[in-house]
Amino acid sequence: MAENIKEAAGAEEVKPRSVRVVLMALMIAMLLAMLDNMIIGTAMPTIVGELGGLEHLSWVVTAYTLATAASTPIWGKIGDMYGRKGSFLTSIIIFLVGSALSGMAQDMGQLIGFRAVQGLGAGGLMVGVMAIIGDLIPPRERGKYQGMMAGVMALAMIGGPLVGGTITDHMGWRWSFYINLPLGAVALAMVSAVLHLPKKKSQGKIDYIGAALLTLAITSTVLVTTWGGTEYAWGSAEIIGLIVVGVLSIAAFLYAETKAAEPVMPLHIFRSRNFTLMSVIGFLVGFAMFGGVLYLPLFQQSVQGASATNSGLLLLPMLLSMMAVSLVAGRITTSSGKYKVFPIAGGALMVVGLFLLATMDTGTTRLVSGLYMAVLGAGLGFLMQITMLVAQNSVDMKDMGVASSSATLFRTLGGSFGVALMGSLFTSRVTDTMSERLGPQAAQSAGAAQLDAASLAKLPEAVRDAYQHAVAAGTHSAFLLGASVAVLGFVLAWFVKEVPLRGAGPAPAGGGPAKAASAPADSFAH
Repeated sequence: MAENIKEAAGAEEVKPRSVRVVLMALMIAMLLAMLDNMIIGTAMPTIVGELGGLEHLSWVVTAYTLATAASTPIWGKIGDMYGRKGSFLTSIIIFLVGSALSGMAQDMGQLIGFRAVQGLGAGGLMVGVMAIIGDLIPPRERGKYQGMMAGVMALAMIGGPLVGGTITDHMGWRWSFYINLPLGAVALAMVSAVLHLPKKKSQGKIDYIGAALLTLAITSTVLVTTWGGTEYAWGSAEIIGLIVVGVLSIAAFLYAETKAAEPVMPLHIFRSRNFTLMSVIGFLVGFAMFGGVLYLPLFQQSVQGASATNSGLLLLPMLLSMMAVSLVAGRITTSSGKYKVFPIAGGALMVVGLFLLATMDTGTTRLVSGLYMAVLGAGLGFLMQITMLVAQNSVDMKDMGVASSSATLFRTLGGSFGVALMGSLFTSRVTDTMSERLGPQAAQSAGAAQLDAASLAKLPEAVRDAYQHAVAAGTHSAFLLGASVAVLGFVLAWFVKEVPLRGAGPAPAGGGPAKAASAPADSFAH
């Protein structure tokens, strides 16, 4: 307890002096991690044209995603054990080295390897941002900054494809990676100069066995969701083998964590009801959000005839709604200290938004689909930052890193599952609908690729009409699945216990921040 109070006191000393400058640096770092995949997406055709290796194209994204997901919990634990600032600066440097090497890649194999290096750094960026905010700003005050974090996410999703296209066309695809270097250098300099946190020196050793088993479990899970139904059939030996490896490694990891002196993911944090609930709800948020980001532009391009060039702008109604609601929810949380209503409202709006999106067909206008997206965005706005805030408030200060990394990991895995399951359902429904309208042979040739508006215009009218109906049917099934899964999040939100946010109460008579360092009071035993 004394250690917790000391850490909280150290955080309080920093806040008045430089918190805004630190937050600006943290937002730049978060932008780096989120922007990268968005920029690379639009540059990929040019990259393949120069480097070749089309058959390995998916690994450019998969290597980055895998490295990010697998390293996330490890970065969180290292920060808890040896200090947040050092681990965060190290992750920035690794990310920048990976970016520079990716820009210099001479073939597809090199690019995939260097993207994995970049992903290792990105895992530390995301966790570092969340954990440092958790150290610097008490949960009660943290709501004021939610809009900034939501704004960075919106900027990455909207600006990424636009920036990627512009850079690739005018400067070459290598600058899609080099652009990270000046931004990262600014973040590195600002964090080095103004971030001051209490120094830590752990006597324990890193849980290498737990880290290895967790990495194996995450890798197996991500590969199942990435390859299942695309590279390999769901019932293939490869996918079944990965599932078996994943299940066995999770079981071995759980056992190892009960024996480790410094477990990489301490299982005691899951004794907190709120932490466990927010981890599951975060998984469901990732499921809904990444599915929406993937299939909304596809629907608008294929069915509504929108241009693929400005694909990020198609998500504007959802992202602006998410940013505005997140800002309002944060302000209310800061002023009132109350937050339970937001997961409930967010869960309800997420269900309604996904269900409305499932009703879209070939006659749905862009205005109507924009309104539906805004409803989903409002639901995500209530949930995105609140899940992290409550998760961090549910653990002791010494576990802030692993709490932040676990919450981030669950959201990432939710996104992987969402894209995989919604994608499998979408593809199946598109194929079936095309077969019904055109016959199996025609369906195979017309529906083999995702067609943009320009390609659709060249198709015979009957084929174009069939394809548009098929995409509408596919998005209906995908969003209906999303809505069904989101119902679980709405139900779970009612079980959240409104524990006072640290920093919410008056300071004790002695003037110290003991209130801020108090232990969680929402364990399953209560």
